[in-house]
Amino acid sequence: MFELALVCREADVEIVSDALMEIDALAVSVEDADADTDTEHALFGEPGMPAPKAGWQRSVVKALFPSEPEATEAVTLILAQDWAGDVHVQAIQAVPEQDWVRLTQSQFAPVEITAEFWIVPSWHEAPPQARRVMRLDPGLAFGTGTHPTTRMCLRWIATQARPWPRVLDYGCGSGILAIGAALHGAVQIDAVDIDPAALTSSQDNAEANHVQLNVGSPERAQGEYPLVVANILASPLKLLAPLLCAHVAPGGDLILAGILSRQAEELQAAYAPWLSLQVADEEDGWILMTARRPVQA
Repeated sequence: MFELALVCREADVEIVSDALMEIDALAVSVEDADADTDTEHALFGEPGMPAPKAGWQRSVVKALFPSEPEATEAVTLILAQDWAGDVHVQAIQAVPEQDWVRLTQSQFAPVEITAEFWIVPSWHEAPPQARRVMRLDPGLAFGTGTHPTTRMCLRWIATQARPWPRVLDYGCGSGILAIGAALHGAVQIDAVDIDPAALTSSQDNAEANHVQLNVGSPERAQGEYPLVVANILASPLKLLAPLLCAHVAPGGDLILAGILSRQAEELQAAYAPWLSLQVADEEDGWILMTARRPVQA
């Protein structure tokens, strides 16, 4: 394969990227042209902050093509456009051969949740100290166990494990939390999400781990559950407060993640009419918040 690298202004990033895809680039990526210099500028996509821009003031748009003639033809077409006056060629170069499968696999090692509970990709052997193992490979949906929010949820499930008769995983992603609950004794588990890819991923991962999940859209969640888990983001969690609290059975637990440390008071205020949230864990600027619904007299 050959890589074509074009330098352009932030204002031209989208049109250049779209044009490259229209002329059959295999992939397109955008990088900071001033990376690793004093003028490097990070674009953050932190929850609750403005969405990151399409590119930097000086961006490098890179596109992959199957051959050098195709890359050359692509740049010729781009530079011939009226809007391309500020677009410049940085390089056309061959991409070194890589074993992409092996490279991808090398980036995902077994993840320790507790001393005895590990998440292990299918191409790895489980560590000898692992007594409970979840097999999970990177896929279409969020949740491989590497993010602090996922680890904190799983750590809570592992340390508080009991044979929950019903569990709700709201916004299940890859199904990782629902599977974690199943591996720790939960019986009837509803894993719901609005993303069809998440539902497919959750079902596939459940089968790989030989556990049973009831996977479906949010409408599947019915009644009260001794355990309700939602690892989403602070904004949707605030909107979902009355719904999630209504699903928590008397004496049951609500576990929320996807929350930054600075958002704790916002969440406590949003849930105060129903439940009293507390910070139960913290890692890398993210927090786990929990609440228990009182047992009715």
